Parts: sequence; C-alpha cells; structure tokens
Amino acid sequence: MKCYMRELLCWQGIGAQSTKCSAANNRATYFWYQSLFCALDNLKGKTEEIPCVVGDEHVWTKEIRYQLSIFTFSQPDLLNKAILASVAARREWDLKPIQDRAQVLFKAADIISGPKRAEILAKTMIGQGKTVVQAEIDAAAELIDFFRFNAKHSIEVECQQPLNSDGSTNTMLYRGLEGFVAAVAPFNFTAIGGNLAGTPALMGNVVLWKPSDTAMSASYAVYNVLRESGLPPNIIQFVPADGPVFGDTITSSEHLAGINFTGSVPTFKRLWKQVAQNLDTYKNFPRVAGECGGKNFHFVHKSADVQSVVTGTIRSAFEYGGQKCSACSRMYVPDSLWPQIKQGLLDIHKKLKVGNPVEDWSTFFSAVIDDKSFARIKKWLDHAKSSPNLNIIAGGNCDDKKGYFVEPTIIETTDPQDAIMAEEIFGPVLSVYVYPEKDYLDVLHLIDNTSPYALTGAVFSLDKNVVEEAAKVLRNAAGNYYVNDKSTGSIVAQQPFGGARASGTNDKPGGPHYVLRWTSPQVVKTTHIPLRDWKYPYMG
Repeated sequence: MKCYMRELLCWQGIGAQSTKCSAANNRATYFWYQSLFCALDNLKGKTEEIPCVVGDEHVWTKEIRYQLSIFTFSQPDLLNKAILASVAARREWDLKPIQDRAQVLFKAADIISGPKRAEILAKTMIGQGKTVVQAEIDAAAELIDFFRFNAKHSIEVECQQPLNSDGSTNTMLYRGLEGFVAAVAPFNFTAIGGNLAGTPALMGNVVLWKPSDTAMSASYAVYNVLRESGLPPNIIQFVPADGPVFGDTITSSEHLAGINFTGSVPTFKRLWKQVAQNLDTYKNFPRVAGECGGKNFHFVHKSADVQSVVTGTIRSAFEYGGQKCSACSRMYVPDSLWPQIKQGLLDIHKKLKVGNPVEDWSTFFSAVIDDKSFARIKKWLDHAKSSPNLNIIAGGNCDDKKGYFVEPTIIETTDPQDAIMAEEIFGPVLSVYVYPEKDYLDVLHLIDNTSPYALTGAVFSLDKNVVEEAAKVLRNAAGNYYVNDKSTGSIVAQQPFGGARASGTNDKPGGPHYVLRWTSPQVVKTTHIPLRDWKYPYMG
C-alpha cells in the first residue's frame, strides 16, 4: 500500500481521464517504476488460484491446470450453464442506455490507468514473459485506449440517425445480437482479450470469454476490474477451457450469435467450418470475426534511410521475441544497400540481451511462450541449417533446458519463394532476400504474391514516386501499411488494426466502426399523420 501511495500523485495527468464522450490516447509512461517493483515483488513465490466465473459463482471442475497460476477448465455442462445464464441476462443488459454501459468501460479504463496499472503490468510481465515496455504498451496503454475509445464510439454511433420526412420520424436502435458472443483470446496481448470480450458487452451483448491458458493471470485481473467497474454478473462469463471443448460447445448451441477471435488460422477455420455445419441449429446467422496473424514484410528501396530501416527492423522482428501478429518476418533489401544494412543489423544483434525481463530490465526479449511454440520455431531453424538456399548470418540457436529460449535469428535467402518467406513462424526469426536494385518493381509484385497473409507491411523509401508505385502494387498485401516506419506498433484510434486474406476478417478494432460489428440495428418509423385512404390519387 505504501508503494502505491508513494506514486499516487504521479498518476495525475496520465493520458486522458474519461469523460462522458471524450477520449485521448493513453501515453506509455515510465515514472511509476517503484509501484511496478512493488507489484512484481508481491507476486514472487505466490501461486494465484483462478476459477471459472459464471454469474457470481466461482466454479472449480475436475480439470485443473498449473502454469504459474492454478486454474480450472470449464466442461461442456458448465459452458452450457454459462450460455443459458447469459442469454437470460441479455435482454435487461441490452435495454440499458448505451451511456450506462459505456460508463463501465470508462471506469475500468480509469482503474487500469491508476490503482491497478502496476498489478496488471506485473502479471503480464510474469505470465506472458514481457519486458516492461512491452507490458506497458499492451496491458496499460492499449487496453485503456480500447476501453475509452470504444466507449466513446458507442455513444457517438447513436448520433448516426436516419433522415426524417414530413409526417414521420425515423430512429435507429443499435441493439445487441440475439444470443451470446464467444470471445476467444490469444496469449500475446492482454489488451486483445479485454477488447474481444469488452466491446461486444459494451454494445449490449452477453459474452463467454475464453482466455488463453498462457495469459490467465492478467486476463483474470482485467475481468475483475470490469466487475469492479459495475459490469453485472452473467454479462461476461470468465470460462477458461480446452480449445476444442470450448469450440465444440459454443458452435453446437442454438444461441450462438457471434465469435470474436484472435489466434491461429487452423483454429479459426475449424470454428468457421463448425458454424457452417451447424447453421440449421442457430436462431440467427452468427457474426464471425477473426484476426489470424501474418507474414509481415519490410520492403527497402535504394532511397531508404538506412538507420531507420535497421532500427525499425530490429524492433519489429525481435521485440517480444517476434510473438506479435504484426512482427516483421520477411525483408527485401536492394543489393546496393545490403552491406550497410547487414552490418547495422549485426552490430545491434550483438547487443540484444535475451533473458528474464522481470529480474533484468535491460533484457530485450524473453523466452517464447511455451513448448509448442519452441518446437515450431526450432523446426524452422533446422530447416534454415539444412537448406542450401538459406544462410544463418546471426543467431540460429535455441535451448529449452530452462525456459524456451530462442536466439534472435537473421537468415539470408537466395530463394524468395522459400517457405520461410511465406509461412508464419511467430518467433524471433527474420528472413532477408537481397534483390538487384533495378528489379524493385518486380519485388513489389513478389511480396504481394508470396504469402497467403495480408496483415502488416512497411515500405522504406524517400522517393515519392516509388512510394506511390508501392502503394498501388501492395494495396491488398497489408491491412496496416506503413511508409518509412516499422510494421508493428499500431495505436488504437490512430491505426485501427487488422488484415484480410488469411490474416482474418479485417474488422479494424481500434476504429470507430468496430462497435457496429456487434450490433443488430433496428429502424423504427413513427408516423404522425394517419393514413385515411387506400386509393392512390391517379386511381380516381
């Protein structure tokens, strides 16, 4: 308590305070370290117990899991109980004025920006292996922004009303979906879990939130903040579960109204196919929204600023061990600049520290999230070592004796169509293709056609004509497209996020229209002049 009180004055003025219909981006701030030190110290040696929460009931099943915390998995009977309880609570919640629902998120944002900030950051650092800056931009700044801006957008959308005419008025009611929304969250961003569950609830929906097994502690903390902020019971059910069990149960329920998903392509396809197979079961056509990662590119033209390319690529490829949907994984460099860029990358690479970010804040990134991730990345490193087309110029080693550590790895390829340039790795592995500088236009087309993904990408060029050319060729290659900036770092309300093709349904969370995805509008026409005659004038 003393640690928090010591910092209390410092919290004043951080970012934007919530008002009824205003918001501004919350700044990443670093002058509250003492509070974070205390929060990290308080978590040492402690094992949190995390139940399923249905309504106000904390439930433990026979399925117990251990991963930093002790938590329990929902079984089909509990999930079906949660569904029925949510559906029963839906009508009253949906009828609440949007301003009342928005105040829950405004209050949650204020709590996270102040008294709960250090706790949620600490749980994100420990549970998800994030450095202090990666936790701050995620579990504080982005989550706060999601809550504040979505609340703001929800209020503003009610101002979008149809035209009236003489003798009648028209009203658009932004109803929630009839049924429940299933929110399936990833491990890599605490903020994404809060948004996947929080935004549909904001718009009058009821939600079953399946948090990631490897982001359990921070997710549970966010759920508790929402409840503390006035979210009624049964509006969001916190139901950790085995993935296939959760998917099978929700897609077989007649009450399924939507799926809000972030994760892998195979899992999303499986859910989509299950929805299709069960269409005759549902009362409505479920909304299916998903973000599935990418094979994100940095294209470098001969006119690029070399230092900007080097530092931007290091951060994009290796921050959080490449475990961002937007991380740069493939790079295209002209032969004229490659010697400079290569040396710049190698010079920084030598200084990157991989370790425990909780114990050593000079750590650039930590272990990858789990054994499955480690095994997948190791296969790619083995591929690089055995392929005649690939040459590892930095890193390339990994060790799972204590933690799942992978060196930041840079690979040069002579084959731009090698699988390592097309498939998602989701680890600290950057592949580089060096091209003849005169062939840059061909390379732009190559980028567009190499990978099935289309999430993020960046073009580095100081030549305006090249920038314009690239924008035309790469129009469909990325949902978030950067010019002279790295492919990561989207900010809520500034760069709403999402991509198409295999990267997902591109619903752009963080933008003003995202809230509409979770509404089922009703138009009400009220006529004030009674109709007196059934005949039309020309009928005589």
